[in-house]
Amino acid sequence: MSGRQGQVIVVGDLVTDVLIVQAGPLAAGSDTDARIRVGGGGQAANTAAWLARTGAAVTLVAAVGDDTAGRERVAELAAAGVTCAVRRHAGAATGSVVVLSSPEERTMITDRGAALLLDPADVTAAVREVPDAVHLHLSGYPLLHAGSRPGGLAALAAARERGLTTSVDAASAAPLRRSGDFLDLVRGTDLLLCNADEADVLAGPGRPEDQAGFLTASARNVIVKRGGDGAVWRVRDGVLRSVTGVRVPSIDPTGAGDAFAAGLLRAWCSGAEPQAALEAGAALGAAAVQQVGARP
Repeated sequence: MSGRQGQVIVVGDLVTDVLIVQAGPLAAGSDTDARIRVGGGGQAANTAAWLARTGAAVTLVAAVGDDTAGRERVAELAAAGVTCAVRRHAGAATGSVVVLSSPEERTMITDRGAALLLDPADVTAAVREVPDAVHLHLSGYPLLHAGSRPGGLAALAAARERGLTTSVDAASAAPLRRSGDFLDLVRGTDLLLCNADEADVLAGPGRPEDQAGFLTASARNVIVKRGGDGAVWRVRDGVLRSVTGVRVPSIDPTGAGDAFAAGLLRAWCSGAEPQAALEAGAALGAAAVQQVGARP
């Protein structure tokens, strides 16, 4: 990476999270004590918020409903320092996600709502017009749903036309498995990020080093995130870097992968080498699991 300072454009989902941090195992058919919070979520929006926390100039391109939830979600991000190029769609509801969280894992139940209405024209215009843009980061979720896929593809095309570097986060294992063509859609991307479950879907089971090497056929650089076990970075020329995990007490892992992506991108877009970028990502991911919620 050249180290040019400038805006990072993040494209993808902005939703309401109903976060349920369970006090113990779920008691099916009965009651389970929990802490419940309602606030902003969405992989793209979370990454944008963490980027802003690092001091990066960041613009989020997304779609919400023209409703109270949509207005609240945009206001939260604006207060966090994120510039919002967000279309409010009349007659549509802002997406919602119920997140069942424990210290080790989180499970999401999703209604994507207006996020499926991500408009290619809106995305293309934003990418062309954001001043001083140097990089585009795309949440994988728009590519995994028919309604939003054209918007996701438009983001990558507009970024390449403008000469921006690009990154894609693979998003989630279950919709990746249903998609079947994700790697074709992201071919030529500069950075592809995926967690261990997503790497199993995209590359088959195996060592993360080997999975990352396989995936460099689609992206120039591949990062496999392994949570508390660290991460690996593989370059198409075969060079491998890795970082050990930052072991900290985990309260809620929601958004930790988004924070990792933000820390890594902030460092890489500032000219850091892969090893240093991995370390920055691991540090921010560790900060995320020590709090409740997906945002700083």
